[in-house]
Amino acid sequence: MIQFNCDGSLSTTTKWIIKNCTSTSCSVEILLNEKVITTFSELYIPSRTLDYGVYQLTLTVTMIDSPNLKSSSSVYVRITATGITANLVQLGTSMITRGDQQDLLLDPGTFSVDPDEDTFDATKWKYTYYCRIYELHNFPNIQGILLSIDDSRVDPYNPSCLSNRSGNGTGLVFGNLTSSPNSSLTVLSGSLQLNQIYQFMVYMENRKNSSIQATGYVLVTIEITHPQLIAVGCVISPMCVPNLEFQLLNPTTQVALFTVCIGTCTNLQSIKWNIYQGSDNSTSSNSTQWTLFNQTRSYENIWFFWYKYNLWRFEVVYTFLSAISTSALNFIINQPPANGSCSIDPLGGTITTLFTIECPDWYDVDGIQDYSLYAWTTDISQRTIIAFSPEDNFQVRLPAGDNKTSLLNLVVYVRDLAGSITQVNISSVNIIADLATINDLIDEVTNLSSTITNNPIVRLLSSGNQNIVGQMIISLSQEFNQMNNDNLDKAISSGIPAATVLVSSLGSSSLQQISIPLNESALINYNIQINSLANVRDYLVTFITNLLITTSNSIILQSSSLVQLTQSTNQLTRNTLLLVSNRCYELSAALYSMFEKISYEDAQSASNQLFQCASNILNAVNGPLQGRTEVLDLDNSRANVISTDYDTDLESAWSNLNLFSDGNDFSTETIEKNRNIYYQKQLANQINSQVTQMISLLTSSLNIHLNIGQSSLMNTSQSFISLETISTESLKDRLVKQVENAQFNIPSDFILNTTSNSSISLRTKIDPLASFGNFQNTNLSRAISLSIIDQNGNEVSFQAHQNNPIQLIIPRDPNLLIPSMYLQNVTSINSTINNLLFNYHYINITSSLPISVHFEIHSLNRSLAYLFIYKFDQTPQLNSTINLIDGWTMFCPFNLTNDDIYRYFIDNQQTPGHQSLIFGIRELNSTETNNYCLNNSSINTSLPITDESINFTSNYELLIYTSGCYYLDVNNNWKSDGLIVGSLTNLYETECLSTHLTSFAGGFIVLPAPINWSYVFANADFMKNKTVYLTMIFTSISYIILMIYARFKDKKDFEKLGVTPLADNNKSDHYYYQILVFTGQRTNAGTDSKVYFVLSGDNDQTQIRLFSDPHRKIFQRGGINSFIIAVPKSLGLLDYIRIWHDNSGESSSASWYLKYIIVRDLQTLDKSYFICQQWLAVEKDDGRIERVLPIATYHSVSDGHLWFSIFSRPPSNKFTRVQRCTCCFVLFFTSMLINIMYYDLSNEANASSETHSGALSIGPFYIAPQQIGIGIMVELFTLIPSLLIVQFFRRIRPRRQIAPIREALYKMKPSRKTSEDIPAIKKKKSLITFPWWCLFIAYGLSLIIIAVSIFFIIVRGIEFGDVKTQQWLTSVLTGFFSSVIFTQPIKIICLAIFFICFCRNSKDDKETSEYINEDDEFNISNDEEYLHSLEYRSIFSSQSRKSINRLNENEVIYARDQRLKEIQMWAIIREFIICFIFAILVFVITYSSREQHSFSQVNHLRAYFLNERQTTADYTEINTIDDYWYWLENSFVSNIRAQQWYNGNIPQYLNGFLNDKSSRLIGWATMRQLRVKSELCLDQRVISICEDSYSFANEETQLFQPGWTNQTIEDEVYSSSIMNAFNYSTSDELDTYSYIGEFGTYSGGGYVYEFRGRLSDMKTNLSTLHQLDWIDEKTRAVFIQLTLYNPSVQLLTAITLLAEFLPTGGIYTTAHFEPINFYTFTSILQLVCTIFYIFFIIYFMIIEIRLLFELRLKYFHQFWSIIQLGIIGCSLGSIVVYFWRFQEANRISQLFEQTNGYVYINLQLAVYVNDILTFLLGYCCFF
Repeated sequence: MIQFNCDGSLSTTTKWIIKNCTSTSCSVEILLNEKVITTFSELYIPSRTLDYGVYQLTLTVTMIDSPNLKSSSSVYVRITATGITANLVQLGTSMITRGDQQDLLLDPGTFSVDPDEDTFDATKWKYTYYCRIYELHNFPNIQGILLSIDDSRVDPYNPSCLSNRSGNGTGLVFGNLTSSPNSSLTVLSGSLQLNQIYQFMVYMENRKNSSIQATGYVLVTIEITHPQLIAVGCVISPMCVPNLEFQLLNPTTQVALFTVCIGTCTNLQSIKWNIYQGSDNSTSSNSTQWTLFNQTRSYENIWFFWYKYNLWRFEVVYTFLSAISTSALNFIINQPPANGSCSIDPLGGTITTLFTIECPDWYDVDGIQDYSLYAWTTDISQRTIIAFSPEDNFQVRLPAGDNKTSLLNLVVYVRDLAGSITQVNISSVNIIADLATINDLIDEVTNLSSTITNNPIVRLLSSGNQNIVGQMIISLSQEFNQMNNDNLDKAISSGIPAATVLVSSLGSSSLQQISIPLNESALINYNIQINSLANVRDYLVTFITNLLITTSNSIILQSSSLVQLTQSTNQLTRNTLLLVSNRCYELSAALYSMFEKISYEDAQSASNQLFQCASNILNAVNGPLQGRTEVLDLDNSRANVISTDYDTDLESAWSNLNLFSDGNDFSTETIEKNRNIYYQKQLANQINSQVTQMISLLTSSLNIHLNIGQSSLMNTSQSFISLETISTESLKDRLVKQVENAQFNIPSDFILNTTSNSSISLRTKIDPLASFGNFQNTNLSRAISLSIIDQNGNEVSFQAHQNNPIQLIIPRDPNLLIPSMYLQNVTSINSTINNLLFNYHYINITSSLPISVHFEIHSLNRSLAYLFIYKFDQTPQLNSTINLIDGWTMFCPFNLTNDDIYRYFIDNQQTPGHQSLIFGIRELNSTETNNYCLNNSSINTSLPITDESINFTSNYELLIYTSGCYYLDVNNNWKSDGLIVGSLTNLYETECLSTHLTSFAGGFIVLPAPINWSYVFANADFMKNKTVYLTMIFTSISYIILMIYARFKDKKDFEKLGVTPLADNNKSDHYYYQILVFTGQRTNAGTDSKVYFVLSGDNDQTQIRLFSDPHRKIFQRGGINSFIIAVPKSLGLLDYIRIWHDNSGESSSASWYLKYIIVRDLQTLDKSYFICQQWLAVEKDDGRIERVLPIATYHSVSDGHLWFSIFSRPPSNKFTRVQRCTCCFVLFFTSMLINIMYYDLSNEANASSETHSGALSIGPFYIAPQQIGIGIMVELFTLIPSLLIVQFFRRIRPRRQIAPIREALYKMKPSRKTSEDIPAIKKKKSLITFPWWCLFIAYGLSLIIIAVSIFFIIVRGIEFGDVKTQQWLTSVLTGFFSSVIFTQPIKIICLAIFFICFCRNSKDDKETSEYINEDDEFNISNDEEYLHSLEYRSIFSSQSRKSINRLNENEVIYARDQRLKEIQMWAIIREFIICFIFAILVFVITYSSREQHSFSQVNHLRAYFLNERQTTADYTEINTIDDYWYWLENSFVSNIRAQQWYNGNIPQYLNGFLNDKSSRLIGWATMRQLRVKSELCLDQRVISICEDSYSFANEETQLFQPGWTNQTIEDEVYSSSIMNAFNYSTSDELDTYSYIGEFGTYSGGGYVYEFRGRLSDMKTNLSTLHQLDWIDEKTRAVFIQLTLYNPSVQLLTAITLLAEFLPTGGIYTTAHFEPINFYTFTSILQLVCTIFYIFFIIYFMIIEIRLLFELRLKYFHQFWSIIQLGIIGCSLGSIVVYFWRFQEANRISQLFEQTNGYVYINLQLAVYVNDILTFLLGYCCFF
């Protein structure tokens, strides 16, 4: 039974076998080098690969699915020697000039050329020399046998060349080398006659094969002078094929000549070329007659050879001071092939039709080399190579015509072996697309069909024949390109913006003039189409990128195919781009390798195609990055697919989600999108670098062909490249133009860093799309470049002067859609409401690179003039008093352009450092227009300033856009330094001014309509601006709470006020004194004891009087008590007051701290101060309870600190706490407002792109030096307004006008009027005060300021954004604390110094004057009590006095003793409680600093790494080096990589995790070895090498090669990890520290191997290290250190596995697992306890310091004192270590933030610090 498997694959494999044949058989197979590929249907063997001989070439074709089905065919090839070129002089020069007194050297053994060898081997040849007198005689001969130059025989008709010949060979010297005799000939001076031309000939015969011969000629002109030898040769030597005494020259090929001066070539004056046309006069004189055709001293000419002249001579004349030297090269035109014809059959078909090309009867004397077929549709300049073949009958498949015609024009190039070409036009054919076959291919590729290999097109592509593959790729690509064009047209017509789906070709026009509504379905269909075709191109590219590269035609064909394949740049996947880029580079390198062997025409044709290929792939790779083309589905899926060999290597970019997240957005969609972008950027950088190399290679390939004045131009829709060779002088003031008005204007003055003074090459290039780099503002710009290249192919540095730069014009993509201008309806603005002088607009100009801003204004009334002003970052102001602007201009009607548009721009030198621009426009009135805008020479250049509001009579339209100038640096990043945007910049091109040359692009963004408040309200969302909203809410709530507290305290203060007449006053006494008693603020300063006093003056003293008040408690802490004492008469000038108490209070209430007393004579209003500032207590100070206070002076500034005075203001002060609180918050909000307004004065644009290297981050706050400076400066600016608002409140008079003192006096004597009987005292000049109702104004003004500040702070915060607002908040808090800590205290100190130095008058004391005004106009508040009503009882007591309890000395001693015992008792109780609480705090802090999961984590890791349960890999049981290696290779290395799950699933997103799947490595693990030096034993009779223990002194620190050798191993190639493992690294380099082991202390340096890379790589590296004996007898310690993080318990663990290798051979292993938690506070309880702990330590320090001063040395004799000092010392040490630990944690956190945990971080120092902290806290716990 026969079965047919029609679905089976028809794919085949091919294999070439080459065998060397002998005379009997072909049995020896030749093994060729890897460059010869034997698996293609074509076999290409480069020259000089096979030796001379016969070879059998066998091709075997095998079916893949059926290997038994195969077929073979053989061919035989003979390799023969190539004919040599015999050259008598250098370069094969045809004619030279020598002097009669100069020796003539003819050296064919040196100057001849053998194409089969790199150098000519003179020993293989025999040499015979002949000579004749040219034009007069033939070569001497006898009966037709030529006589050599040394032959003594004489031809009577043709005399010898040697004029003084006498004897055999006289005048000749032959080369005397025994290996190559006669390889040179020297004709001695005087042997040749003057003014004669001699022709020398050399006949060379191969010594082994006499049939191999060569002949060389040279003409020598003999002159009387001593000319230098000038050699003339062809730049491309194969273009000049020797033909007897001529060089064959192709009429269709450009040939470049060059000369070399041999000898002393100084004093050269000129070089001149003479061109002769020749005629053969062999019938008469056997010589050529030359006729001068032209002569030139210039290089800037191109010559063409005409068919009617066959002979040409190019003569060069060197003119020296003393001689003229002439040399020449003679050419004979090589006639191209002739007598043949070409035809094609059939004359029509599809792209799969097989056409036959026949070119019979072609003849050429040199032989036919090949036939090349080219095709085109309408433009012959776009002709494309289709095929090339050495046969005159070959078959091709042709591409279809374009959408205009199906007619395809064809031409055949017939080339002979010398390179001469004949063009033959053949019949045009009609080719139509085979859409059915193409659609089948698309469907099969899209659906991943298993039978795709049977597709007829795929079978053709699989042939490996570059002609077939090239033809099919060109045909298919052209059809796909046509489909893509149709798809693009349809998409654009459906509303898809053209600039988002394609990059416009060069020279094209806009495809979309107006915006059209988007059709979503059209976008979907468009994406389906491009993805489908992208998949097909991705499939096809594999067939062309592995073809053989053989000849120049091969390069042209393959590069043409790649150009067609990549023409649709929106359909190229990354895989396609990578393969094409590599292939184009290979083709460029191949072209460069043969550029000295091929014609200029072939080099130019291949270079043009490769330039287009480079441009296509650049546009394609940058399109998605620049947003110009869609992201392809295949790219996105490939970027996010998990590879089959997935490895959890931490450094694998694929799994590093930090690379692909948008901030905190780790969603799948974001990750996949950014991962695709990441790989696109990587490929873009790679391709950009590769294209740069390609262009350099192609430039070198072309540059050698170009002479001065010549250029090579490639101008297509994909790319424009021009290469031109010019003289250095002609570079000055040169205008280099490109397409689309792109141009470079070179200045006349520049610096060119080149040593060549003759010629340079200019390479200009323009690409349709600028590279992405690091900046997307270039997405609408073309990229232009200009490079200057010297004669060696190196780029030359060019530097222009700053004042005369290079001018560049950079065009933009014509598909840029310019929006219409925005209408500004300014006529409807009511300016009188806000008194606006300008119509303002706000624009955001934030950019990472400098930009220019361009304005276009179109007035609807062209006769109007305007004033334009602007300022950066704030509103410009311009009136008669304020000139706050950064720039201005006037728009006058006579300056209007034809389009009636005013234009203005701000260049890119002004915008850096700014985030916004606010500009204002004002219409000039008729008077201003006449004064400032007259079109005459006397135009007023001053500013038209007015205070009148704007009044627009016509609306205007506005358009704003930004531009920029950027260049691409070596890292493929856009930079802008040194570039300036010029004034010629418009919507369609950018003018740049530069001082250097490179690749340039222009930035362009059309800004939206200017916005201001609309932006604020559009972004006022709470979640977007949490910081500013929460700050305002929190501050406002704080203000309300503080106001409530202040009001409550004000009421308490009012209760303390009031004047109390003493109860023991006598009714008959009418002289009154007011006594104010001030109690101090110290602890327990108040008293409940009865206080007595005696006031004494010069005239009298009072009796013992008692301070008492039946209605209130007096002498409270910080209180002020006022009393009135009545005495019979004036006491005179007061001297002292005696005061004491009876110690009747309970416990601490018996003591009293008296601050001072003020006594005021109410008759004279004189005040007297009695300062105490001491305790009246039995247990305090000196133990006295009675004191005599003399009169003194006193000054107080306690009320100066505004913030602190809210809590501690004097009760008598009329400036209430509520008012103070209001003033404080006015100050605070004002500070915030000014701060946020001035915050942007710093360079925010640069700060946004740079990290704050000197900043400290604490939570959401960022502390940087510039922020602190801003805060302090703002505080200084707000100091004066704060003083004004405070003074306003202070100077408001109270509503009521009766003072407490007057009320008290009235109560003491009701019959007396308040205004009577008071001595008239001359009032002092009072300060300016305000009525009581101004209090409402003050509060209203304060609330308005607060409300306005809050509003503008919120607005500004919204503009800033949340992150920047957090930075601003730091400045605010800095300013606030600087005010509280610095500004207010400095103010108090300055006031105190001022009062001490200049104001000694006690009457100026504010604290007193607030309570007792000298004019008695002290106000009473509604909250004050009227205490002593006369309706209930009399305020006067009887004259009888109560008994006075005055303690004697014994009572005082007893009271002191009792009090001290009581104090001691309470001290013991207090100490016990304090110690108990302190112990609890220490326990809580110590326990809370230990992580509860540490024990479980350590146990798990110990079991995981040590493998104690596995006997074969137990770390604790390692005894030998082999055991250690076994544990490393079979246990440890597998444990540090997460591998497959239990069910075989890939451990996706577990990169960096251990195999336990729970702990993640921070970076990688390291293995560090410490070694000892080799020590020689003292007695070497037993052993020569001694092995010592490790110490710092004998540690090995040298650098070694692998294997611990000092010799470089050339045969082996090791990875960098292996090499580094034998290089010593210091502890500073490794960030490690010394380590104490069981058998020694080890340094932090060593030889380190890092466990990095894939798991397979690490296993390979460990095996290699094992083989290299990385651990040997000199090893003393091996540390394995790694840092782990367990996200489940948020715990870091530092692991150190130490193996100590003893000199005796044993190994001792230890393992340390140190869990660390860097979280400062894990709970509120821990934070509170820590704060209380610090307070307790401070308290203990104060107690111990006091005891130390009291006991002195005895203090150290007490045991508990030492313990207490230890606790305090350890506590302080723990605090210091804690901050050290905090600093180390911050350092590690910063490293982690910078590296995202992808770099190894050593925690050794952190472990040490943590251990110290644990020890200190343990000591505190124990004691």
